[in-house]
Amino acid sequence: MAIQNVKPEVLSRWLDDGGAALIDVREPSEHKAASIPGAHLLPLGNVTSTVLPDHAGKKLVVHCQSGGRSAQAAEKLLKENPNLEIHNLEGGIGAWKEAGYKVNGAGGFLPLDRQVQLTVGLCVLIGSLLAYYVSPAFLLFTGFFGLGLTFAGITGHCGLAMLMAKMPWNKAGC
Repeated sequence: MAIQNVKPEVLSRWLDDGGAALIDVREPSEHKAASIPGAHLLPLGNVTSTVLPDHAGKKLVVHCQSGGRSAQAAEKLLKENPNLEIHNLEGGIGAWKEAGYKVNGAGGFLPLDRQVQLTVGLCVLIGSLLAYYVSPAFLLFTGFFGLGLTFAGITGHCGLAMLMAKMPWNKAGC
């Protein structure tokens, strides 16, 4: 089967009718900051078909911040079980909130993708300033981050995001 995208409006109906099992594949701190009511937390790194919540008779839906990580999760699940019917929330929790649906959580937390953007941006800025004022050799520093972004864009796997996800502020209970 193929991954099917689902719009927030449709997912809302499914959840209201009890016809969907929703899985949040973001990190625990992201889930704590904002979550769709009824979503089961299963971070992307832990996603396997053996740990899925009970979804018998329900549509299985995955979501993340914007739809990228949940698409990876859905692909991983389909590789393990090609007969699985799986849906990806189009636009993730961002689209859910934009559509005006309820979100639980404390708020005020930077999602993982924005943490990565902030880190890369600051490192490139600092590397550029050091290259200008100290030594052109610091251009290797900025090149390293450019190479990392290129690799992430080609493969869909971001080493910095995986590292950031392990940071203490991104763990449950923080």
